[in-house]
Amino acid sequence: MKGFVYRNTKSVVWGDVHKTQPRGMAYETDKHFVHVYGKADGLWIISNGLTIAEVKQGTLHDWIVNNFGAVEIEECANPLGATTKGVWRPGLFYDEEMLQGLGATNAELRDSEQALLLLVQRLDELLLFVEPSKKTFDTYSHKARELLILACTEIEAQWKYYMALGGRTAPKGGFTTNHYVKLLEPLFLAEYEVSLPRYNELAPIRPFLGWAPKPSPTKTLGWYDAYNKTKHDRTQHFSEATLLRCIQAVAGCIVLFSVRFGPLRLFHGAGTLAALMNASFTISLRDCEPTSFYIPELVVENWTNRTWGQASIHPRQPMPFKF
Repeated sequence: MKGFVYRNTKSVVWGDVHKTQPRGMAYETDKHFVHVYGKADGLWIISNGLTIAEVKQGTLHDWIVNNFGAVEIEECANPLGATTKGVWRPGLFYDEEMLQGLGATNAELRDSEQALLLLVQRLDELLLFVEPSKKTFDTYSHKARELLILACTEIEAQWKYYMALGGRTAPKGGFTTNHYVKLLEPLFLAEYEVSLPRYNELAPIRPFLGWAPKPSPTKTLGWYDAYNKTKHDRTQHFSEATLLRCIQAVAGCIVLFSVRFGPLRLFHGAGTLAALMNASFTISLRDCEPTSFYIPELVVENWTNRTWGQASIHPRQPMPFKF
C-alpha cells in the first residue's frame, strides 16, 4: 500500500499549523484515513506527534483535499512503513527506529561515529590556526593535506560499503569514481547541504552537487579531485590541499554518515561528537523529492471518529538497497 504526499493549505485542528508544517503525508487502512504533518525546510521532519485519523468515508484523495487543502498531490514511491537499508529519508526520527529502519547495528554506528569524530576534531583544530575567509580558502599545508586524505579515504570506505550493499563486485583494479558516481541518485547525495554558521564568508556547502559521470566523475567532484592529485604527487600538487577543500571533504563525510545512520543523532545525541556538531555545523536538505520520504505506519487501530495527537509507530520494514 502506498500513500500520498502533498502541500497543506489549511488546517482543521491546531489553528494555523499548516503554516509551520506545510507538508502532508496520508494513507488509508481498512478502517481509517490517516494524515501526518511535516516540515518543508531543514531536515523536512515528519511529525507523527501531529497525526489526524478519521474513520473512512469517501475517498482518501477527497479527504485530504477537503480537510487539508491538499495541492501538488503525488503518490509516494515507497510502500507504507517501508524503508531502504542504509538510506535515511525524512520519516525516520527516533533513535529506536533509526537503526532498525536502516538495518544498522550499534557496532557499525560506533565505528562510524569514531571515524567522523576524529575528522571533525582535526578540522576544528585546523580552524584554530586559519580563519576561513575569502583570503584564506586557498591556504594549504601539510596538516590540511593530512586531513584531506583522511576525510576522502573515509568517504571511499563508505562508498565501498554501499557498493557491497548493492551487490556490486569490485572489478580488477578496484572500484573507481566511474562506479561510485552511480550512488549519487539512490543515496540522494546532492540534496544535502552542510553549513558552518560561525564563519560568515563560508557559503553553505553541498559537497556532491554537480557530481556527474561526464566529463569525468573525479573532476566534477572538485575536493575529491584535489585529494587524488595531492595523494599521488605531493611535490606537484601540494597546493591542492587547501583549507576549503578540507572543509568540503569533511562535509562530504558528514553527508555520508547522515545517509547511513540519519543526521538527527549528530545534533540530538549525547557525547563529544554531538557537542562538536552543534557548535560548528548545521545540515539541511535542498531541492529534495518528498515522494521519496518514508511514510510511517502509525498505530491508530483503536482511534474513533476524528482523533488527533501523538501516534506510535509500527516497526519498520527495511527493503534491500538496490541501484
